[in-house]
Amino acid sequence: MRHDAVSMADAHGMYDVDRWTDGAAVRAADSVAEEVPVALVYNGFSHAVMMATPQDLEDFALGFSLSEGIAGNAREILDIEVVEHAHGTEVQMQLAGERFAQLRARRRAMTGRTGCGICGVESLDQLACRPIAKVGATGMLDAGALQRAQAELQSRQHLFDLTGAVHAAAWCGFDGRVELVREDVGRHNALDKLIGAIAAQHRSFNDGFLFMTSRASYEIVQKSAAVGIAVVAAVSAPTGMAVRVAQAAGLTLIGFARGERHSVYSHPERVH
Repeated sequence: MRHDAVSMADAHGMYDVDRWTDGAAVRAADSVAEEVPVALVYNGFSHAVMMATPQDLEDFALGFSLSEGIAGNAREILDIEVVEHAHGTEVQMQLAGERFAQLRARRRAMTGRTGCGICGVESLDQLACRPIAKVGATGMLDAGALQRAQAELQSRQHLFDLTGAVHAAAWCGFDGRVELVREDVGRHNALDKLIGAIAAQHRSFNDGFLFMTSRASYEIVQKSAAVGIAVVAAVSAPTGMAVRVAQAAGLTLIGFARGERHSVYSHPERVH
């Protein structure tokens, strides 16, 4: 059951600024992206608190649950409710019994609360032991589809147009048509929102590719592989760790996807 009805207006606010041009200042109103502490709560237990744009928070919570392996599919999140508090927002979820028992066991093995430097990881040993998900077979991507996706996405970044301060994650068909877009001040938050939206709409993670308006970090690749996304494209560079994880996961990683140019860093067989 979905309860959230957060509007675009909640995701940004108007602030007075002194806008300087050619040595002269003009007083003006500027649209600024908002970020709030968001606590993800499972069966009454707070699991993580992250700063996020207060929009599409149910998608965020569902996507985080899937990309971090807390839930195996959307059906295991039995209910989601967004609750506003004076100093932040809680997303309260009801997690299926067996999955919640697994989460509690995992929490007992950790020394403190989860932060989102690397989500769900609190030590180097935990990171070293974290399994790399393997992606399966998927469709083929041509260069024209990348160009179409980038061009269409530019007109779909509504919060960015207002604020200039957020990342976008887009789900695109292999023909380059942009099907879903989610935005957030954090790139991995934007991706989790997109993953949640895909799952909530019962779409398949095999039927398209991810396009990010950010760099391709380790977490972008790890989260994508965890849910079965096999092709990830980003407008900026990948990191070395992201490339290595993509190679191990069987994921096609594309960087510098701008105009007619792009670089394929892993598994180029899906690009033609």
